[in-house]
Amino acid sequence: MSRSILWFRRDLRLDDHPALIAAAASGDVVPLFVVDPAFADAGPARLAFLAGCLRELHRATRNALVIRAGDPSAVVPALAAEIGVDTVFATEDFGPYGRRRDAAVSEALAAAHRRLELVGSPYAVTPGTVTRDNGQPYAVFTPFSRAWRAIGWDEPADGPRLRWAHGVDSDPLPEAPGVDAELPPGGERAAQDRLHAFLDTDLATYDVGRDRPDLDETSHLSPYLRWGCLHPRQILTHLGRSRAHDRFRAELAWREFYADVLFRQPRSAWWNLDDRMDAMEVDTGAPAKDRMASWSAGQTGFPIVDAGMRQLHATGWMHNRVRMVTASFLVKDLHLPWQWGARHFLAHLVDGDLASNNHGWQWVAGTGTDAAPYFRIFNPLTQSQRFDPEGDYIRRWVPELTGVGDDIHAPSAGKGPPLGYPAPMVEHATEREEALRRYARVTGRTTTPGTASSR
Repeated sequence: MSRSILWFRRDLRLDDHPALIAAAASGDVVPLFVVDPAFADAGPARLAFLAGCLRELHRATRNALVIRAGDPSAVVPALAAEIGVDTVFATEDFGPYGRRRDAAVSEALAAAHRRLELVGSPYAVTPGTVTRDNGQPYAVFTPFSRAWRAIGWDEPADGPRLRWAHGVDSDPLPEAPGVDAELPPGGERAAQDRLHAFLDTDLATYDVGRDRPDLDETSHLSPYLRWGCLHPRQILTHLGRSRAHDRFRAELAWREFYADVLFRQPRSAWWNLDDRMDAMEVDTGAPAKDRMASWSAGQTGFPIVDAGMRQLHATGWMHNRVRMVTASFLVKDLHLPWQWGARHFLAHLVDGDLASNNHGWQWVAGTGTDAAPYFRIFNPLTQSQRFDPEGDYIRRWVPELTGVGDDIHAPSAGKGPPLGYPAPMVEHATEREEALRRYARVTGRTTTPGTASSR
């Protein structure tokens, strides 16, 4: 039989894999993963998790997985020529770099009368598909999500009957970089285990539990979605009509919304989606860098912020509610560029995803897709009291505060912070007003009672 190459990228699984199904229909499959020099921009947590995913994929392909290192536009055509393959199959990539990379690979293959065939998507609904009746994209989430649900998605497909092609020379599997963080296991089996554990336990109360970092009732599926060890269809097929299920479905829709925004506006990866906000004053000098260092080290004197930053460094992950709180603190209390925070998160998150991460930061910063953006300013104290009421999350990640009682959310308000824990580095109410003054200078809009939310 003839052979084809299945080039794995962000789809490191065998089940529900349209590109793999198409490759298997063409004959024996040579499974390929390219260690791209662009991976140098990924943080060590992501690379360590990726290494685990590749070890599992190597096992699942009965040791047939071929590893090659180098620029894909050279590596992929070279392997196709080496083994006499006419077609390379891959899942389509919708990110800015992935689209450029695939165009270069396709051009190089075509020059040798070979082709790159892109089949399927990492998303339930392909980016660029959800539009208004006039063909224009949605600018905000809620109408997007309604249209996204109306379009719908296919049921997961069974894995194909496979014949792996063995005997192709391969580089060694990449070594996991050393990380201090305690990471989840990588790969498709671990993804399925995590999914079914979530379905059996925390999903039933997700609409309430998702906001409580002390309870830790979120799905922890994001690293597996990031590398495609799990497809969103494989989650959506299990969701019913309950409030909790609908809330989790909405979280998947947010991921797809941000992928759609980035696909349509690649510049928004690192530039304000709302370019009017380019004129917003941000601090970037030496004092700002010192404040950034305190924030990243979890030494701000605001317990909920410090707990989140320390969780990030210890686990490569942070609870989503706390991601919003820590991001708001950086942008609205410290007045630093959202890009600084986005880069820090991508450097440490095991689930770091350009679309979700950076557009999430823009949502908090008021520069992105939100319909009423900048007046939302998270109050670290009220967020902590509401979503970590007993202080259990704080005590877990800020051991200096283990013995603090009712003052756990604001230890300086009582007898003062315990030895080894800093006093608050700023006064939230003051910095909130400064953030709103800066916004007013850019837009001419001033707040009136009830319009400036300090959550």
